[in-house]
Amino acid sequence: MVKMRLRRAGTKKQPFYRVIVADERSPRGGRFIDEIGYYNPLGNSEIKIDADKAKDWLSKGVQPTETVKALLKKAGITE
Repeated sequence: MVKMRLRRAGTKKQPFYRVIVADERSPRGGRFIDEIGYYNPLGNSEIKIDADKAKDWLSKGVQPTETVKALLKKAGITE
């Protein structure tokens, strides 16, 4: 199954996440299919997600994780 999830980047104690589409069997930092945005939880919690790509993947049946689902809602892409 293909999922929309977060991929951690950044250094120790400075997390930065990329929102990716990947096979659920691949590891967190492993191979992915497409990168659709990013999330920076520090400071003002910046969220930048390409709405067209996200809607396209959701229409193809990709399941977002709970965290990504909340980020999509916060970004105004889903309800």
